[in-house]
Formats: sequence, C-alpha cells, structure tokens
Amino acid sequence: MNALEATHYDKVRNIFDILHGKAEADLLLKNLNILDVHGETVYQGSILVHDKRIIALSPDESILKVREVFDGKGLYAIPGLIDAHIHFESQLAHPTALAEAMVPCGTTTIYAECLDLLSAAGEEGVEAATALFKDYDKLPYRLFAFAPGKKTAAHVTQAVLQMEPVIGLGEFEHFTYSSGNDDDFRKAAWVRAKGGFMNGHWGVTALSEMVLNYLPAIGVSNNHDVWNEDDIEKSIRYGFPTHIKFGVGSAEVIKVLLRAIVDRKWPTDNFMLCTDNISVERLLKSGHMDWIIGVCADMGINPIHAIKMATYNTARSFHMEDQIGSLTPGKFADIVLTDSLSRINPLYVFKDGELVAKDRKLLKNAEIDYSGMCKDGVPGLASLEASQLDIVPLEISADGTQAKVYLFDVYGRGHAKFYQEVWVPYRDGKVVPELDGVRYSRISVVQRYPKADRHVVNGLFKGVSIDSGAVATFWPAPKPYFVAIGNDSAEMCHCLKQVDGYSGACVVTENLQQKAVMPLEIYGVMANMTVAELTAAASSIDAALEALGNRNEGEPVVNKLLSLFISLHRFRFMV
Repeated sequence: MNALEATHYDKVRNIFDILHGKAEADLLLKNLNILDVHGETVYQGSILVHDKRIIALSPDESILKVREVFDGKGLYAIPGLIDAHIHFESQLAHPTALAEAMVPCGTTTIYAECLDLLSAAGEEGVEAATALFKDYDKLPYRLFAFAPGKKTAAHVTQAVLQMEPVIGLGEFEHFTYSSGNDDDFRKAAWVRAKGGFMNGHWGVTALSEMVLNYLPAIGVSNNHDVWNEDDIEKSIRYGFPTHIKFGVGSAEVIKVLLRAIVDRKWPTDNFMLCTDNISVERLLKSGHMDWIIGVCADMGINPIHAIKMATYNTARSFHMEDQIGSLTPGKFADIVLTDSLSRINPLYVFKDGELVAKDRKLLKNAEIDYSGMCKDGVPGLASLEASQLDIVPLEISADGTQAKVYLFDVYGRGHAKFYQEVWVPYRDGKVVPELDGVRYSRISVVQRYPKADRHVVNGLFKGVSIDSGAVATFWPAPKPYFVAIGNDSAEMCHCLKQVDGYSGACVVTENLQQKAVMPLEIYGVMANMTVAELTAAASSIDAALEALGNRNEGEPVVNKLLSLFISLHRFRFMV
C-alpha cells in the first residue's frame, strides 16, 4: 500500500472496531428526534460521530466506547443548514466576522461569490483571493467558493479557479454572455475542463429564447435569479435547479415566489434556498436559513420540504449529497438541534461533530488576520464641483412648469421598479423635488476617476428621506462610483469628498461637519471589524440620519445604499 491507501485502511478498520466495541468514538448524541430527509420522516434515535463524520445511527450503546456523550433531551436533529448562494462581500463582514453572525443561526455551509471584492482589487485580484481564502478550512462553517464570472479580467478568473475552496465559475455578466464575448467563452471552457459548476444569473423571462437555451447547453448548473411565476416555470422547465433568494428580494417578491410554488404544486425538489445578499443586522435580528425556513412554512410549504430546500436539495444540486445535507452514515457531522421544525431554533450547532454554537452564540471561531487586505484611499473627487450635482431636467414641459427627471427606488422591490422617468414641478429654473404631493430627497451617482468629463447622474430618491445634511457611500466594482443622498448640492459634494478620503466608507454629514462614518477598508467593500464593531458602525449611520429626519425601515441605510449599485450597473447608469 502507498501512504494514502494505508491511511484509508486505518480509517475503515477503525470504524469497524468502533462499531464492534473495540475502539473509541469521538461523540454520541443521544435522545434525539432525527429528521430523515430521504424518507421525510422523524424517528427517535442517536447519532455516533468519529473523525468529523457520522458513522452510525442508533448504535448498540451497550458495547460502545465513546469519548463524549451529549444528551439531546428529545430535540429535533436536522442537517446543518446551507445557503445555496451568498455574496461574501455584500454583508460587509470578513469571513470570521460573518461566522459570528451566521453560524449561530444553524448555517454550517455556504456557496459563496467573491466577484465584487476581486473586481475591486483589480490587478491584485489573485492576491486578494489568496488572502480571502486563507485558512478557510479553520472557519466554523464549510465554505465553497466560485471564481468571478464577471467584473474581473479573465486571467484573474483562471487563476482563482485553481484555488481551494473554489468549485466553479460565478455569475456571468448578462450584457457580455448574451452577445458572445470571448472572455466568457474562455471562462466557460476553463470551468468545463475542470469539471466545475457554473452559476446562472438574470431573470429567465428577460432572456431571449436562444440565450435561455445557451445557458443550460453549456452547462450552467443553477439559476438564482427568479422574480415571478413565469421565471420559475421557465427555470424548472429548462432543468435549472432553482434558487429562491431572500436577501435582496422584497417581502412582496418572496411571497409571490413561494405562493406560486404552493399554488402550482411544483415539486419542492426543484428548489433551494439562498440569501444572495443579506446584512449582518438581518442575520442578528431575524436569522439566516433558519428564518427563511420559517417564512416558507408560513407560506404553506411543508416544513420538512422547506428544510430539504435548505439542506439536502442544495447538497444534491452541487453533487455533494455524499458529504453534506443529510444525517446518515458517512456524511460530515454538521448537525443542528432545534425544538421545532417549522420555526428552526438552533439551540446547538455542530460542525464536523464539534459544538460551535449554542443558544445563538458562537463558541468557536478561526483566528485569521485580514488587516493585510486593508487599503488606503486613492482620492478622485478633487475637481468635483457642487453645481455638478444639481438636477438637470431630462425634458421640460411646453409651458415650462414641469420637468422630467429620474426617480430611483431603493433596491428591494424588484428591478422593474428601480427607476422611472417622472414629471415634477419646475419653478424659477429649478427642479422642485416633489411628486404627487410627496417631497423626496435627491440622489447623485458620481464617477470617482473620470478619464475626461466626470459622469454624474442626478435625480430623486425613494427610500432614504432626510430633512437636512447628506449621506454618501462608495462601491468600487465593477466601476468605482459614489452615491450621495441629500437636499443641497454643496452639502452632498462635501459628503462625497469625505468618503473620497477612504478606500471605501459610508459617511453622514450636516452643515459640512462629519456626523458618522463606517470605513470599508478591505478593498473598499468589507470592514475590518468584529460583528459588534460592524453593527455599531452601521447603527451610528442610522442614528445620525434619524437625527436629520430620516425615516428608515428594514435594512440599515448603509446596506440599502450599497445594494443600489447592483441595479445602477444592471441599468447602465455607470459608464
């Protein structure tokens, strides 16, 4: 035998000896109500764990030798929860901070995009990926990642595809894959040659029939961008394992999707659950996949089916059902103990048979230093003038009393409502920011590094309403742009220049004085903070804005503003 064969010989011999009472196992979890995701039943039993994996169900305890016994006291045992698609950087927390907020919710595995971070890193993309994945195997959750399918140079994608824990290619860019871009052909070829997965992207009813056929034909593995019943119908008809995403979709969109699944009686084996983008504050207040399962149950989906959508279905979609997604011998011992199946309450969370969270508190985390990824800001707004933020009408009515302007809606109600062209009053040569009797704050979308004339888009904004002062933030990927919200061009310009002093940040100002700041020092997209520091910084932004008259609901303002860049890019407001 070679060394590898000898190692496996020792492992299989040891399992045999443990099950016959001749060797010691690591852990016995007893007095459980175990969820069988295959038979969709619950049964009383115990789980024996050794060397990170389940090696027996309900073993003969009279002959067992075991190092540790855990009394489950009749709790339900379900597989560790899985997020089928999440963007690492969207929640602003680096990987260990994310663990603090996510693992206590019962999540033990994520399938993660990292395209915005690597796009922000530019020519340092490979270096940034190496730092991001450093010691990933020490994290208290299982990480599978995707090389960028868009927003990065092809050579960066090619290098990242060779890294651990990368298992495939992330989201393609719709505007390029639908037009036959050679970089996209090469990226697809590389991942096909590797035998990896390809993440699908773009609401399928927005695709031409030929492009819709093209994606599964080249091997796209899933679709996480459905927005309505028609999207779902086409997605499953074309064979896509289909993700229902909860982070960026509004409550109305999510309910439409779940109601369609229930009403159309589509088999839930077609579906997986994911967040796509979710804030740390949402994780801490509402939960993660545990919360999503509860929403599904409330909408009429069988709770066991909902749990499968957040466990076994996802594992099977990524051909990993032999490792995760069920509580059966041979699988990793990723186990959640809860007192309910319809309202997951993760009282105990095990990853690899080790207790990593209890009563929604993380017990174990990796110690990884990300400070080397922090970057100094490179200012680009020195030449910006306040007058460039004034709203210039798209059109003026014949009688000169009305102006047509852009109205942007805070992202979360679906892309279809992201922006409109609306008529508002026009007096004394100026736009009056009022529509149907409602006064709106202004928004400016500002290019950071112009090659010639600076690109600026101005309009009205629905979602953050402040009486005075301004708030601004920055997002570097795929193109470096700022957004500012306020009522006065000079204040907004000053606020933007405050943000310009950082690699990335969210800043609130009033009367040209800084009131709150949240630095995003890791390539301008993530904060080098603990969860406590991160939530305190986000709360300081909200508190400062509340003092300025902001009436905010839902996600923190910083997350709302950063999510705008997704749609600004999609609708070509960034050149």
